[in-house]
Amino acid sequence: PPPLLEPLFPPQPGASPGFAERVRQHKVRLEWVRAEPAGLRGAVRVLNLAYEKAVSVRYTLNGWASCAEVPAAYQPAGLADGLTDRFVFLLPLGAAAAEATLEFAVRYRVAGAEYWDNNEGANYRLRGRQRVPPATGLPQDPDNTAWIHFI
Repeated sequence: PPPLLEPLFPPQPGASPGFAERVRQHKVRLEWVRAEPAGLRGAVRVLNLAYEKAVSVRYTLNGWASCAEVPAAYQPAGLADGLTDRFVFLLPLGAAAAEATLEFAVRYRVAGAEYWDNNEGANYRLRGRQRVPPATGLPQDPDNTAWIHFI
């Protein structure tokens, strides 16, 4: 089974009060994340400062000894407020995530500027744990030496 990723932050920051104001103030904010068998899927909300923009997610499984970065894709459907855009991403995680802590931050590049959402300097962190596979076979009788004799 895929590893279980336990967020060490509220997994849906976009549902908290004042989210739209935080996007306006900081230009980029993580909206939500969800662990899936293929990896960690999430959405980012950015302030629409220019038509051309790039959003990516930089992540590590080894405390930043090495890292990778994946681009986020523009999601045209959804909130049409004209002020913000939504981008979605998928961090492809393998079995290594089961024994590690995943950390990531979001980068937004627009109009020659760069903005980061790194969870107020703490990075977004998820603790990996291996799922315990369900037991197979028949349940064991705690007193398997007992027997019944009918006359």
